[in-house]
Amino acid sequence: MRNVQVSLAVLLTFASLNIFSVTAKADEGPTDPKARKTYEEANDFVRKHMIPAALDNFKKADKQDGGHCEVCQKKMIKYAVQLHEWKVAETASEELVAEAQEPQRVAIAHYQFGIVLLDEGMDRHKEEFFRRSHEEFTKALAASAKFPAALFADGRALAYLKQDDAAKACFEKFAQLEPEDKPEHQRALRYLSQPELARARMAPAFEVTTADGQQISLDGLQGKVVLIDFWATWCGPCRAALPHVREIAHKFEGQPLVVLSISVDNDETKWKEFIAKNEMTWPQYFDGGFGGPIAKSFGVGAIPNTFTIDADGVLQDEHIGDAAIEGKLKKLVNRAKELQAAQKTAQ
Repeated sequence: MRNVQVSLAVLLTFASLNIFSVTAKADEGPTDPKARKTYEEANDFVRKHMIPAALDNFKKADKQDGGHCEVCQKKMIKYAVQLHEWKVAETASEELVAEAQEPQRVAIAHYQFGIVLLDEGMDRHKEEFFRRSHEEFTKALAASAKFPAALFADGRALAYLKQDDAAKACFEKFAQLEPEDKPEHQRALRYLSQPELARARMAPAFEVTTADGQQISLDGLQGKVVLIDFWATWCGPCRAALPHVREIAHKFEGQPLVVLSISVDNDETKWKEFIAKNEMTWPQYFDGGFGGPIAKSFGVGAIPNTFTIDADGVLQDEHIGDAAIEGKLKKLVNRAKELQAAQKTAQ
């Protein structure tokens, strides 16, 4: 199964660049004419989905610009992580750190470097990268103590280092800074009570409002198995798999399992008409294309695509295309029932 956590960490890296009101002075690209041409060629390669070629050109543009092209470095990090080119990602992160001057930029640069190292640690399963990521997050927090994203990420790094008390302290500080209605706040509380989950392959935290007005958050479904089904009305294989998804939703009705279908359609009206016509009565959510926030956080690029998440929120399975998953779901549901029974006994 693809490492969804790595994809999420990449998104967090770039989303968090806006955590402070800072305008990057180099966002328009390199200043050197040759570098500018190379940079535009790199962007053209991105549009053509030729990512390795794009990465090479962003590297070249940065070099031609004397190592001062901030936007080149950010894109180097983004695509190097995507391609698992860790040395390139580290080098670009080091350049951003070296260029940063103001406290807010220093904090962001160290945080971004820490995220790269955290991703690398998860990918390579080596403790040294978690240790180094913790060092970068510490520097970020030294530059800006009230930096929620850095606190959350440092908690995860410390959890991977098996320093659970220190990790819990980070998640507690994060929860104090983050609004209670945010999915990340719920996730932090979950890690605070069960720090071992911070080093598990957790599904990305999210909250949605379904077609019938239900508010569903993944961490709010703690104790239940969740089957997430990414699909679209225009997708032939999705329509062919629809009876199977409907059967699962009905078969496990009344049991600790939630089926959530997430549409990557672009036309919301057609989607509403389709789910009404086909009596899709289980929770439905419109994400607005493959670029939608939920699809992006799960790294969805092909449909139908299903993710099976256990009662602890840990990703257990991913399938592209229709697949026989009832056996796995039954086992996970039985475990969820056992956990619920144990909690009742404890109470």
